[in-house]
Amino acid sequence: MARKFYEGFDSLKANIENLGIRGAWSEANDSYQFRSQRGGVLSFWPGTSTVSIQGKSPGKEELEAALDKSPECHGSVATMAVARPSKKVFVVYGHDKPARTQLDSMLRRWGLEPVILDELPSKGQTIIEKLEDYTEDVGFGVILATPDDLGYPKDHEDQKAFRARQNVVLELGMLLVKLGRPRVAILLGSQVDMERPSDIQGLIYIPFKADLQKEAGPLLAKEMAEQGYEIDVKRL
Repeated sequence: MARKFYEGFDSLKANIENLGIRGAWSEANDSYQFRSQRGGVLSFWPGTSTVSIQGKSPGKEELEAALDKSPECHGSVATMAVARPSKKVFVVYGHDKPARTQLDSMLRRWGLEPVILDELPSKGQTIIEKLEDYTEDVGFGVILATPDDLGYPKDHEDQKAFRARQNVVLELGMLLVKLGRPRVAILLGSQVDMERPSDIQGLIYIPFKADLQKEAGPLLAKEMAEQGYEIDVKRL
């Protein structure tokens, strides 16, 4: 992963656009991310003026070359230290405890630390305050959306469908605001027909039926690798 310093987001964005590199920007809680159509991923943290580049070839090399041409960019790819994402991963789940156990075991095997809200002390806080407090140093969120409830539009019982529990949907929304869409993945239990908890475009949905680790693990590892996590494929 390349690591450099850049003076100003507006200048960085303009530089990428002027060089004709195609892709899309997204905004997280404390950073901006650019994903090029050729596979490169550039992340920029305004607070520290830090840029990191990762992703696939040839997009990664294209972005590195673009920064090398800019006078606002400082630092050496070979010598700059790379900041690692937090090992704390916030886990939201409903009533499917076997799936939760599989997820917890898999994350720990990857060397990560699952953070589960109902296992943490409340300290007199409301659920929302507690969630805000314990997500301060979290690097990624995993939502375990399983078919725990039934719902349907008023006067249309024929449209009955399975849904995730309301607390799962609420915590999903809060994590999206806190971490940004690229750092939140939704594991969707699809052993029965089930509504997605949101129709927001760009969310990461990973379906599974029975074996969460086998069916969802590789895709989750891939998404987390895009955010800087180094996961040993032998532990999948």
